[in-house]
Amino acid sequence: MEVNLNGRQGVPVVSKDAVSSQHVTCESDNVTPSDSVWLPISDSSQVPGARRAATDLSRRAGFPDAQTDKAGLIATELGSNLVKHGGGGDMYLQTIRGAIRPDVLEIMTLDKGPGIANTVQSLSDGYSTAGSAGTGLGAIRRLSDAFDLYSQPGRGTVVLSRLFSAPSPRVSRLKTLEVGAITKPKHGEAVCGDHWSATIEGGQWQFLVADGLGHGPLASEAAMQAARLFKTTCSRKLPDLLGAVHDALRSTRGAAVAIATVDLSGRLVKFVGVGNIAGAVVSAAGTKNMVSLNGTAGVEMRKVTEFSYQWPDDALLVLHSDGLVSHWNMDQYPGLYQRHPTLIAAVLCRDYDRGRDDVTVVVAKQVQS
Repeated sequence: MEVNLNGRQGVPVVSKDAVSSQHVTCESDNVTPSDSVWLPISDSSQVPGARRAATDLSRRAGFPDAQTDKAGLIATELGSNLVKHGGGGDMYLQTIRGAIRPDVLEIMTLDKGPGIANTVQSLSDGYSTAGSAGTGLGAIRRLSDAFDLYSQPGRGTVVLSRLFSAPSPRVSRLKTLEVGAITKPKHGEAVCGDHWSATIEGGQWQFLVADGLGHGPLASEAAMQAARLFKTTCSRKLPDLLGAVHDALRSTRGAAVAIATVDLSGRLVKFVGVGNIAGAVVSAAGTKNMVSLNGTAGVEMRKVTEFSYQWPDDALLVLHSDGLVSHWNMDQYPGLYQRHPTLIAAVLCRDYDRGRDDVTVVVAKQVQS
């Protein structure tokens, strides 16, 4: 994987408060995915189903009625745009729970259509390339609590709308991490066999990605068991924490597991992994691929070795299961580095999904509030 970030200033930023909901000022918090839905949309007849999915997800998460109504409108507009302008694609919806921060509902569309030549102009009311009223993207942006998009002519577009269950808290002017992720089950499976979680405690972030062996419910249960233990014991040293996960998974089919700690004050990343979870620290200086050892948590694991890597101020942390091919290249996406991490994860998933496995991609980057 080769990365060159020197050209990342080339695309104008169109984010609307794209980072505020992921800032953490508390001393103990965790971020956990709750529900998620993938919906293929190739025809306008599928748009009402997307609207229902968005409102159902919002209600299950306990969002206020006003936010649920917005979720339905956003899903309708995004789905319609996907058919009109993208030639069809996928809609991804997920809720992310915070122990202290407001919950987040993310509604996203991904396509490999013609793309948008001028992303700023496309957000202006009255601008259209399909003979419509030209209010779609502008309306979506106004309805959203946070909004971001990335498009490349000839390669497609990803649009991200985010709604919060409550007003986003005011944050202090401190360096912190912005976090996003995407999970996708293997085609034909009802549940994803991968899980992820993130926790901050004592000023340090910890991340877990687990990929249960195989696919389906049993794989999902193994990965969920790893995530449950992680959320309650994250303050342990990483080798001890991975050892505890290994013991907890003995009654399951097992999982590939990786855990990373980002210490912003110490400018350091610590990493332990067993199995085929990939990790990388990406910056303008290049990419450091992190080392995961052979084995399977819950089945067979030799002595755990912790590896440390430098954390530059402009770094991205990328963790992913092996449903994503390992040779992704950020140099092909000018300006993507500046986008919200969920959008970055979605672009990588769209373009590097192997197509025959569950996929999870977690992205974190440092921001100055």
